[in-house]
Amino acid sequence: PEGQACGLVKNLSLMCYVTVGSPATPLIDFMTLRGMEWIEEYDPVTSPDATKIFVNGTWVGVHRDPNNLYRTLKKIRGKEHLLHESVSIIRDIRDREIRIFTDPGRVCRPLFVIDNDPSSSTRGNLLIQRQHLDKLSEDMQINTRGRTDRELDESAIGWRYLVKSGVVEYLDAEEEEQAMIVMTPEDLTEHQDMKSGAIVDTVNDDPHRRIKPKPNPTVKEYTHCEIHPAMILGVCASIIPFPDHNQSPRNTYQSAMG
Repeated sequence: PEGQACGLVKNLSLMCYVTVGSPATPLIDFMTLRGMEWIEEYDPVTSPDATKIFVNGTWVGVHRDPNNLYRTLKKIRGKEHLLHESVSIIRDIRDREIRIFTDPGRVCRPLFVIDNDPSSSTRGNLLIQRQHLDKLSEDMQINTRGRTDRELDESAIGWRYLVKSGVVEYLDAEEEEQAMIVMTPEDLTEHQDMKSGAIVDTVNDDPHRRIKPKPNPTVKEYTHCEIHPAMILGVCASIIPFPDHNQSPRNTYQSAMG
C-alpha cells in the first residue's frame, strides 16, 4: 500500500505461515547441555570473544563455539520432537550474537534448501531429489479422510514430509536477512556454470524468452531457492496478468483495489 497506510497494511505472500509459538525452555536446556554458559556465570574478562545467545529478545547466556552450536541447531530444526520448524535461528557474526525466536505471530514463508555441506557430493544443488518427488507421488494415493490434523502431522505425508526431511525450510523476516535466495533452479545452474568457468550461452533468438540478468559473479554461494518466483507476491498482486509489463504504480493500485 501507499500513502498513510504504507508500512501499516501488509499483504501476506502466497504460502506464508503465521507461527503459533513453541516453548523456549527445552531449547535453553538443550543449549546448556551443548556448552552454553548462563549469563549469571559469564565473566567478560576471561572470555571477551564469547558469542551472546538471545532467546525471544532475552539474553540467556554465551557460547565459546558458536559455529558448532549454530550448525547443530539448524540440523535438528524440523526434526521429530526436537525443534519446531517455525523456530528461527539467526547468527550475526559481526555482532557475535545468535538470536533465536520461538514466539507466536511471526510471518514465515517456505523455501527450498540448497546443500552447502563441503563434504557432500551434491554440494551447491537443491536438497530435494528424485526420491522425494517419488514419495510425494506415492502419498497422493493415501486416503487421509477421517484423520485428525495431529495424526497427519505425525505421519509426515506430503508437504509435512518435505518439511521434516529438511528439504524445505520456513524463514521469517529476520532469518531471511542472513540468507542468499536464488529465484529458480535454472538460475542456480547458471551460477554454478559461471563459477566453474563454463561459457554461459546468452544467445537466444526466441522472441518469447524471459529477459533476466546474468549470474552475479560476486555471490559466493546461495543458501535457499524460491519454490516459485510468484510466491513472493500476495494474492492480489499474483493475479495481475503480465505485471512485468506494467509500471510499478499500476501494480500497486491494482493490489490496493483487490
